[in-house]
Amino acid sequence: MSETMPKTETMTVREAIREALREEMARDESVVVFGEDVANFGGVLAVTGDLVEQFGEDRVIDTPISEAGFIGAAVGAAATGLRPVPEIMFVDFIGVPMEQVHNQLAKMRYMFGGKADLPVTIRTTEGGGQRAASQHSSSYHTWFAHLPGIKAVSPGTPRAAKGLLKSSIRSDDPVIFFENKVMYEMEGEVPTDEDFTIPIGEAHVEREGDDVTVVASQRLVGESLEVADDLDGDTDVEVIDVQSYYPLDTNTILDSVEKTGRLVVADESPLSYGAHAEIAARVVEEGFYSLDAPIQRVGIADVHVPFSPPLEDDVVPSGDQVRAAIERIA
Repeated sequence: MSETMPKTETMTVREAIREALREEMARDESVVVFGEDVANFGGVLAVTGDLVEQFGEDRVIDTPISEAGFIGAAVGAAATGLRPVPEIMFVDFIGVPMEQVHNQLAKMRYMFGGKADLPVTIRTTEGGGQRAASQHSSSYHTWFAHLPGIKAVSPGTPRAAKGLLKSSIRSDDPVIFFENKVMYEMEGEVPTDEDFTIPIGEAHVEREGDDVTVVASQRLVGESLEVADDLDGDTDVEVIDVQSYYPLDTNTILDSVEKTGRLVVADESPLSYGAHAEIAARVVEEGFYSLDAPIQRVGIADVHVPFSPPLEDDVVPSGDQVRAAIERIA
């Protein structure tokens, strides 16, 4: 008897995130969404859409322009029984509530001996490519993967967007959910099952290959897949969507590198002291003798994202850079 395939629907990343929010709010009345312009305006990038019409202004709440205030409110609400999903409009603004994030949200369960659950999912957008200048174009996921007590995740496909967000909202630990804003119109097949989730801490092999492993995140997953298809016949590229920065699925990466012997890490963040270095370090520590060539990194140079379109295009990593990295070691 053939296995029944799960029912799917073509969705954009924006629609997949909204559907995850809708399903979790319908499933659990303790889930509340709030942030700047998330209710009546539907979100500055139209992600929350019409949720306020379905769930009302008591559960989809427009806040004042005070990230420190509403993230602090999220910490208190979570400690007393709610599951808040606050939105920080752009990750560049997360420095404002940093005291609440790193000193309260990340530490409270530890300091209370495990007696306080902090089920907060902070949604935020990041990444360049929209000509929005430095204060609206950063990628800071590495900061939060580095903080004990915080889970840091980010989808590379619409499927991952829905499944990871649902798992984040259900988690009793704090999660920061990073959305690459140039991906909102990306389409893909997404399971419609309301119980569909993707466990935090699992990477996903998007394309199998035997010659080179590309571990990618966010927008660079799709661009790496395009490069892999273009190189097919010359170089067989395996593409992995990291999905979760912390916890990191080291085993899936090691298994792939053991097969291919070569690794490219493609992540839209500054190259120094970041996700690239952590993944490379784990592979060197635990899989050094699988490597047949030096590990290659594709990311942002240690500069801010500029406003000038030609300069931004030069700074923000692309599929062309992934291809060049593959060709250096293939």
